[in-house]
Amino acid sequence: MRFAIYKMVEKSAADDKKGKIYDYFICLVAFISIIPLMFKTHYPIFSYIETVSVYIIFADYVFRWITADYKLKKGRWSFVLYPITLFAIIDILSILPTMGLLGQGFMILRMFRIFKIFHYSKSLNYISNAILKEKNTLYSVLILALGYIFLSALIMFSYEPDTFNNFFGALYWATTALTTVGYGDIYPTTDVGRFISMISSLFGIAVIALPAGIITASFVDQIDMERKNAEEEGRAEDGKSEIDRIIEKRMEAEHDE
Repeated sequence: MRFAIYKMVEKSAADDKKGKIYDYFICLVAFISIIPLMFKTHYPIFSYIETVSVYIIFADYVFRWITADYKLKKGRWSFVLYPITLFAIIDILSILPTMGLLGQGFMILRMFRIFKIFHYSKSLNYISNAILKEKNTLYSVLILALGYIFLSALIMFSYEPDTFNNFFGALYWATTALTTVGYGDIYPTTDVGRFISMISSLFGIAVIALPAGIITASFVDQIDMERKNAEEEGRAEDGKSEIDRIIEKRMEAEHDE
């Protein structure tokens, strides 16, 4: 029974029609549940939508919890570890405000329900895996960008004290210059300041392009790896005998008991 629930709540295979229906249903519920956040006026139907959706999402959370050992594969410890996994924390935070366990000021946390789509979207999983794989490189780029923002802000604040009321204003300008946004509300007036602004804009193009290139390359690697794994699993599945399939089903039944 638990294994059947696990197959239902996890991302389903292409030939699992019931699982696919459940996947689409949960994604639809998650999206509908955040529709009330798009309106300033509170209509009565929004209360019904919120009540029904929160019970469905909570049931999904419970289903995932009671089948955590199949996913985490750590025996009984899986049931202890599941509530502190990333998606479990996101799910429970999106539920608690409606259940009255968090104050009204936390109702915005309901928007986290849209992250349910991450459970089922291959593309989003590829992106998250790509970011995790290259996290050390991305940290280095982030440190480089933050260091340059601080340095350019310090130089600009020293050369143009009349332009910026405080150092935070200089940091704000440095950030918009590095990201090549340039709102135009704060800008240098001296030649030295304009020269620094030019360098910041040019440097910003390189800094912004670095993470994009790193994530794109890792994203392509993830797709290639998934394709190879799918091909290997297909060949392995074709090589299985009927006896192997029967043994596998018995092992699943014994684990469920």
